[in-house]
Amino acid sequence: MKKRTLTPGNLLLSLLGFLFLACLSVVLVLNLRCIYYFDIGYLDLESQTGYSEELIRENYDALIDYNLLTKGIKELEFPDFPMSDEAETHFKEVKQIFVAIQILCVVTGVLFLIFLIRKLLRRDYGCLKLISILTFLIPVGLGVYAFLNWETFFVQFHELFFNNDYWLFNPITDPVILILPDAFFGHCAAAILIVLFLGGILCGGLYRLLTRKYRRAGKMQKYASEEVCQ
Repeated sequence: MKKRTLTPGNLLLSLLGFLFLACLSVVLVLNLRCIYYFDIGYLDLESQTGYSEELIRENYDALIDYNLLTKGIKELEFPDFPMSDEAETHFKEVKQIFVAIQILCVVTGVLFLIFLIRKLLRRDYGCLKLISILTFLIPVGLGVYAFLNWETFFVQFHELFFNNDYWLFNPITDPVILILPDAFFGHCAAAILIVLFLGGILCGGLYRLLTRKYRRAGKMQKYASEEVCQ
């Protein structure tokens, strides 16, 4: 018998699964340095900033390493750039967010896997369908809004996560901002939404694969009923 999809257990597990996929998307994109390396050429950062590609990469890598939990770097030091106290505070706040996301990714991933296996063993696949719906609607909604109002989205994002304006860098005191254009963050946001969307497709595909026999049985029953009526 096909189980109901909209149950409290499925709703809670789908939210947990969505949170895991969201955190995983951020962690993956944080580690995908190829996005930034591509943007060095695509956004012509060498001519825009006057810095060499090697210098840009080294300072960007220092920033990413600082935010990775596995690196264990306590203090941020750029190889070539000075840093104001406000910028240092902002980067510490950013690291706290990224570290929290990385920890949350592991915790939610383990919990989601445990509860999902229990669901699958009981042949209850509804949470997979709900996750696929969430990971379609939310990325599409955020993506459309960000695409149409990127500057507003960018400002509102910072106002939501930070209670100060230290993210408004002065390129004279903090030249690192010159190698971190808004367009790059836009590309990262798009990559996060794409990864999240792909996770939803995977869950939706798994749901259809696991429930295939129920759909076949439903079609056969419908066909049999039509034959009897005739």
